Amino acid sequence: MRELHFKDNFWNTEIISTVGYDSIIQHLNDGKRTCKEIEDFMKARAAIEEKYAKELLGLSKKVCGHSEMNTLKRSLDVFKLQTENVSLSHLHLAQTMREEAKKLEDFREKQKETRKKVEQHMDALHKQKAAQYKKTADAKKTYEQKCRDKEEAEQNMNRNATTSSSKQQEKLYAKTQQAKQTAEEADRIYSHNVSLLGKLREEWLNEHVKACEFFEKQEVERISTLRNVVWTHLNHLSQQCVTSDELYEEVRKSLEQCNIQEDIEHFINLRRTGDKPPASVPYENFYNYQRSAPTRSLPTAGRRAAAPPPPTAENDPLYSTVAEPGYSLIRY
Repeated sequence: MRELHFKDNFWNTEIISTVGYDSIIQHLNDGKRTCKEIEDFMKARAAIEEKYAKELLGLSKKVCGHSEMNTLKRSLDVFKLQTENVSLSHLHLAQTMREEAKKLEDFREKQKETRKKVEQHMDALHKQKAAQYKKTADAKKTYEQKCRDKEEAEQNMNRNATTSSSKQQEKLYAKTQQAKQTAEEADRIYSHNVSLLGKLREEWLNEHVKACEFFEKQEVERISTLRNVVWTHLNHLSQQCVTSDELYEEVRKSLEQCNIQEDIEHFINLRRTGDKPPASVPYENFYNYQRSAPTRSLPTAGRRAAAPPPPTAENDPLYSTVAEPGYSLIRY
């Protein structure tokens, strides 16, 4: 399939028309605007990355698991460290994005300056061509009018050739010759302007082709540059994901070394208070101690318990019970 090019498709049948050229310039201006939009996009994305990195860096400095110990503490320390490293990688990404945006800005400005020279040259040609076309059109009108004046003078002289006197005929002849000379001068001026316009047209045609080729080359460079810029931008983002995952992998490896039983035993060995629980508190009937002691308190740790009541001798009234026969509060 035959490739299309600017130089073959932006003409117009009217010699003073610049509609094809104007269409190309409008497209190039739109492309320049796109460059600026992508440039601003990357700068804004860099600002977002920088803000995120700074907030993440601040977060990594906060206390996290200060009271933890042993393997979990080591894992949490790695977690904070790698969070800090992730924040630093985002700061680096933000700087990289700004550098890419600066390169795009430099490219846009360079294209603008080189285009400016070509546009100024073409604008000057367009003005010259339009001015020469106007002079040629005016010369054509003058030439046509002088030709009509000449024909009218000749017709007038021929009509009065038999009726007018010789003196009148001489005047008519002189007028006819004057009209003829004027028409010939107008013809020469008109022909000269047509020739100048033709030369200007040839120069403009050549310059228009060159300008189209230059503009097409710029457009190829612009599209290629923008494509590569966005591609590189996405590569940086992908690499950031890889970098973050590698840093997070270090945390995962540390968490794999976190031993729950080891942490439990570490805490026990460090803070143990004893391996014997307290004894149970016995039930003591109040009435069992009324005869042996007016008041008693619960035994305390470190003291010997009260002595047991002495054994009672058989038929001893001092230790007799109410149920025994002969029990009395009165002694005889």
